[in-house]
Amino acid sequence: MSTDSQATTVADVSADAETILEVDGLVKRFGGLTAVDNLSFEVEKQEILGFIGPNGAGKSTTFNCIFGTYDPTGGTVRLRGEDVTGKPAYEMVRKGMARTFQTFRPLPDRNVLENVELANVDDDLFTLSGLFGRKSSEAAAICERVGLGDDMYKMPDELPHAGMIRLEIARAIATDPEILLVDEPFAGLSGKEVAGLSELFENLRQEGTTLIVVDHNMRGLLNLIDRAIVINFGERIADGTPEEIRNDPTVQEAYLGRSER
Repeated sequence: MSTDSQATTVADVSADAETILEVDGLVKRFGGLTAVDNLSFEVEKQEILGFIGPNGAGKSTTFNCIFGTYDPTGGTVRLRGEDVTGKPAYEMVRKGMARTFQTFRPLPDRNVLENVELANVDDDLFTLSGLFGRKSSEAAAICERVGLGDDMYKMPDELPHAGMIRLEIARAIATDPEILLVDEPFAGLSGKEVAGLSELFENLRQEGTTLIVVDHNMRGLLNLIDRAIVINFGERIADGTPEEIRNDPTVQEAYLGRSER
């Protein structure tokens, strides 16, 4: 995304000013270890927010607390104004949130299309009949949407790494989320593959999805996002546009390194 288009998008998001997710004073402790420490931020509708920090900063723990995998020790999570703190993951999916994982979790004995079909089946329709007809058509459309149209009848282990990432995204968006948490999507990808995946994320945003993206590929991430929140040792240390984050000395010291100065 170019600087001009990025600035336009940020302005558009700010003008809308419709908050979809609020995290207020989030705390997560594991025994004597504080993994997330009084973390607060908001995400606007159709924003692409980058969530940045070094290894062990608390990024995945924050995702897990927001999505309901972990029960927060303290603080509040609100989705469209509703307090959803500590709701289990399956209920968060019902409320319009989905996430991807760094470790791929497809069903190895089902092809790509069937994996997406299963993610697309409503809880109350989990029968064999739910896997055909309309659901199959919807799953095929999702495969086309994420760039797996030519691979939908392959088994997951036949996909390259970039294809596995797209399958993970397909399975997540099959639940029709309003907000998608994306964990390390650019890991192990070439520059061309990063660009292709970034285009997919931008298309999802244009279709109405809000995204929060964690990644260590700083070049790819900062070229994609509207705004970033930077954490270290579970605390928020900076936030701003990609350009502001690149030039923030605290971020450079904590994460980007001197080579980025």
